[in-house]
Amino acid sequence: MGGRHVLRARRLIEGSLDGFVGLAGPDGLDGPDEEDLVRAARAVVAELGSPGRLSALVAELAAGVGDPSGCARLSYRHVLGFDKLLLLSVDTRHMLRAHVWHPGSHRAGREDIHNHRSALASFVVRGTLGMELYETAGDGPLAAARYRESLSAEFSDWLLEPAGRARLRLTQTAEYAAGSGYALPSYALHRAWCASPGAAVTLFLETGAGRRRYTDVFTGGGRDGRAQAYVKEPLEVAEYLAELRVLAELIGGSEELARS
Repeated sequence: MGGRHVLRARRLIEGSLDGFVGLAGPDGLDGPDEEDLVRAARAVVAELGSPGRLSALVAELAAGVGDPSGCARLSYRHVLGFDKLLLLSVDTRHMLRAHVWHPGSHRAGREDIHNHRSALASFVVRGTLGMELYETAGDGPLAAARYRESLSAEFSDWLLEPAGRARLRLTQTAEYAAGSGYALPSYALHRAWCASPGAAVTLFLETGAGRRRYTDVFTGGGRDGRAQAYVKEPLEVAEYLAELRVLAELIGGSEELARS
């Protein structure tokens, strides 16, 4: 069963985003529809990421409210260098996650350049996040190997399949401090990293309207041109709840945690 803060968050996400689900075609949303979805997602994640509201939600979840076993199965140490904690899922249509970036860990660094299956919004709760935007360009200065990333049939692995070479051009570099955020359409090429000396925490909303069948990943090297699978290792329930308690401390929710 959901607690008060979980139910409020779920209602906000459903009420703001569900109207876009029926508009998507087989290859997702495009044009004005996706632009409207991006704006709606950004407003939602900014509201949910406000200090008091998010800390209360995380404290409730850390106490075992909601679906800890289901969320733990979809939470893991991401290959791109951050911990990915699912906070709640709205019937798999929309997923609200916390991304926790740890500078100095062996996985810390800049992501590969990539896009997403659907529109997204991110709000920085703690620390600073750096981000770059790119575009493909025949005369772009950056040469990269292109891969198509999809999920394996068991939904346990990321499968990267070679899709040729590409040239990219950097179009924007930005840093987002706590209290700021961004939203991107599904096709936007970007990469992000922790730009602060301490941990960074972002609230990440993946919309369920118009998911593309695969994403594009661009890397400067290090792979051998063959299809490769990267295993997802979901967290155990006890580990997931412990990570939520750590998250509550990181975002200043110790008082809410003590009251839950």
